[in-house]
Amino acid sequence: MINRDRLVQTFLDLVAIDSPSHHEDEIAEDLTRRLQALDLHVEADGYGNIIARDEGDASLLLSAHMDTVEPGRGVKPSIVGDRIVSDGSTILGGDCKAGVSAILEGIQSIRDDGAAHAPIQVCFTRAEEPGLLGARNLDYSMITAAESIVFDGEGPVSRITNAAPTYIGFELAVTGRAAHAGVEPEKGISAIRVAAEMITRLPQGRLDGETTFNVGAIEGGSTRNTVPEKATVVGEFRSINLEAIDDIHQQMDGALAKVRALFPDANIEANFTTEFERYRIEGDNPLMVRIQDAIRGLGMEPTMKPTGGGSDGNIFNQNGINAVVVGMADHNMHTVREYVTIPDLVDAAHLCEAMLRKE
Repeated sequence: MINRDRLVQTFLDLVAIDSPSHHEDEIAEDLTRRLQALDLHVEADGYGNIIARDEGDASLLLSAHMDTVEPGRGVKPSIVGDRIVSDGSTILGGDCKAGVSAILEGIQSIRDDGAAHAPIQVCFTRAEEPGLLGARNLDYSMITAAESIVFDGEGPVSRITNAAPTYIGFELAVTGRAAHAGVEPEKGISAIRVAAEMITRLPQGRLDGETTFNVGAIEGGSTRNTVPEKATVVGEFRSINLEAIDDIHQQMDGALAKVRALFPDANIEANFTTEFERYRIEGDNPLMVRIQDAIRGLGMEPTMKPTGGGSDGNIFNQNGINAVVVGMADHNMHTVREYVTIPDLVDAAHLCEAMLRKE
C-alpha cells in the first residue's frame, strides 16, 4: 500500500540535497543506499548513472533523473495545503525528484505487501537538464529492459507525453574588424552590427503548434570605445515535424546569405548540433496501452499531450527502448514558482506500483 506520509517525506528529503547538473554525487550516494535498502543490486556505469535491479531480467525500466536546474541549492520546501513549494528563492526540485520519489515509493509498497511483481530495473540518470547527457552516455549493456516508463512529465501521472521534438542547437560566430570607435570607426566592421542583422532576419518564438525557435544568448565586443571584432549568437529550434526542421534550416541559410552579402569582409561561421531526435508514440503502442489501462484502473482517464521539451525518453527511444514519459505531479518546472501536488504525487507512486504488480 502506498504510504502518503512516507512518500512526502522522501520527496522532502531528496529536494534538500543539492544536485545541480554535474554535481549529483551526494544524491547518487543517497539513492544508492535507498535502493539497496529495497533489496536491489545497485551499480553505477562509467558516467555515474545509477542502475538497480533485482533477480531476473526486467522487461520494464523505471527511470527518472537525479539533477536539477539552478537556482537549486539550499532548497527549503514547505507544505501549503496539498502543495509542496519552495520559499521562492530557488526552484523546488520536483523536476525530477518527484519522479524519483514516486519510483522509490512504488517499489517500497511492493516490498511491504510481499506482492508478486515483475523483475525490477531502475535507472536514475545524471545531467539530464543540460542535454540528456546521462542517457546519452548510459551503458546500455547494463539495461535488460526493452521498455521504459519515464517519470519526468509535467502535471498528473495521467498525462502521457505522446510526442517530443527534434532539438537543434546552433552557434553563429561573427568575426568583423576592430578599430578605434572615436578615431577611425570607418576602418572597423562591427561584429555586433552583423549579429544584429542576422537576428532580425531569423524567426522567433512559436512558429506553429509543433515548432519553436529561440535566440538564447548573444555575446560580443570588448570595450565601449572599440568597434567589436567578435560576436556570437547562440540559439535553438525544435519541432516534432521534420519538414519544419528542414524549412528552418533553409530560412537560416537564406538569412545568412543575405547578411554575408551585406558584409562581404566579415566572416560568419554557423555550427549546428542535433541534441536529440524526435519521437511520436502511436495509440496502439503496447506499453502505451498498458499504461493507459493501469491509469484507468486507478480511476483516472489518461490524456495524450505532445511536448516541446526533451527527456531521457528521446534518447531511450533512439537506443531501441520503447519509452513512454508520464507526469510526475510537478508544475511550473524550471522556475521559483515550481510546486508539486501531493495527491498527484501519490497517484504517480500508485502507477509505478501498478506497472510492477503481477495479477
